[in-house]
Amino acid sequence: MGRLQGKTALVTGGGRGIGKAISIKLATEGVHVILTWVNDHENARKTTAEISKLGGSSRILQLEVSTAESVDSVVADISANEGRLDILVNNAGINNPQDFDKITPEEWDRILAVNLKGPFLCTQRCLELLKKSKAASVINIGSISGQYGGPRTAHYAASKAGLISMTQVAARFGAEWNIRCNTVSAGLVVSDMADASLKNPAVKKAAENVLLKRFAEASEIADSVAYLASDESSYITAQTINVNGGLYF
Repeated sequence: MGRLQGKTALVTGGGRGIGKAISIKLATEGVHVILTWVNDHENARKTTAEISKLGGSSRILQLEVSTAESVDSVVADISANEGRLDILVNNAGINNPQDFDKITPEEWDRILAVNLKGPFLCTQRCLELLKKSKAASVINIGSISGQYGGPRTAHYAASKAGLISMTQVAARFGAEWNIRCNTVSAGLVVSDMADASLKNPAVKKAAENVLLKRFAEASEIADSVAYLASDESSYITAQTINVNGGLYF
């Protein structure tokens, strides 16, 4: 039995990348995982199949996190089927690296809508489900970009900086019901997106400053999420946990 046996989690964007690693990690710890997708149903389906092979429990729901109606639909589905949430992982996010003077208002609005409004809506709308847990944990997936500002992602950095503040506010509000809320701030993680970003000299220079001289594996981010979801972190809330290999401290 895993340390999170019997718990139920919602992982937004849980079908690929860091979200997939989180979904699989939680499932192997005994969590029933509800993972969401917005445009990539096939990868979400493959992730649930992989979880099933590992002996875990999961299902998928479509969700556009920036739309209140979509979030409300998912919450209603979980209310009817699972009845509560013990873990909420706000992982869904997008990025579009661009020089500061080239970012359009439309790009700015879209990044902020998904990366900041999305976690706000999901956390707010899931509150009643989280209260039923008696010891719920909300984990927001942040980024080192939100702490040191870029270098080519003003909109993304602003959204992740805002996420840290929202985490603190949610932790204050949720404490009455023992709902903890923390941010896992990821550094450079092995991914296609990271490979593409390294083509930019500014990003490449930043990568050279990682003390451990390597990128993180998605599973290392997932390990931190599992810890924050567990009773082992029962006195940790309103914090930003940096998983960045010493790139920022």
